[in-house]
Amino acid sequence: MQHVKTTTLNGTIVDMRKVLSKYLPWVLVVLGLALFVFSFGPLLYSEAWYFIKQQKHQDYIVDVGKGEPSKKGVKDSVFARFLSGSAIIETPASNEFSIIIEKIGVNAPVVPNVSISNHEAYTDALKQGVAHAINSDKPSKDPGNTYLFAHASLNFWELGKYATTFNLLRKIELNDTIRIVYKNKLYTYYVVNIETHEGWNTNPITRPVIEPVLTLQTCDPPGTTLNRLVVTAKLKDVQDL
Repeated sequence: MQHVKTTTLNGTIVDMRKVLSKYLPWVLVVLGLALFVFSFGPLLYSEAWYFIKQQKHQDYIVDVGKGEPSKKGVKDSVFARFLSGSAIIETPASNEFSIIIEKIGVNAPVVPNVSISNHEAYTDALKQGVAHAINSDKPSKDPGNTYLFAHASLNFWELGKYATTFNLLRKIELNDTIRIVYKNKLYTYYVVNIETHEGWNTNPITRPVIEPVLTLQTCDPPGTTLNRLVVTAKLKDVQDL
């Protein structure tokens, strides 16, 4: 079989088969690495930030809007998360309805009254933040179950900026703090239970409660629909903003 040849500008004869056999494997390796980073980049970013945060013992402070925070700090940013050793000041994403989990760097608006059975409705809502199930209670001092769900995903290019909101929810432990801002009130909860269900399970949203609780749910592991990670927290305190 004859070699496929071409002529360069300076007249040199190049064997294209040799060129391809030499460089094509490297091109494929580079493309493969680029695809891996593109796909798992958000998860790697989250894990790297969490590791660095743990090593720095960096504090996160919620600014409740009543003058200067009790500790000095800097506003949340990529620089603050990775390079600064100062405490990070978190301003709620929305005083109408939002969620803050300092431990895992979550500060996102909550979209209220989202259908959990209408795929189009909840897909659209999750592009705007964390979703509140329409058939669950709103935050209150009264007994009730406030059920919120969000993505733990990899395909941010398809699902939007909030696709990775709950990627680190699996780092949550018992007694960790979760804060909900609702209609200018700050609701502070502490985690009392963490469980994993195979596939879709309606019990976390339909279970009867005798006190105000918060339920968070997401996919586990991130980027799959194998399991549902469910975090339950009880109300500890309510503060006016």
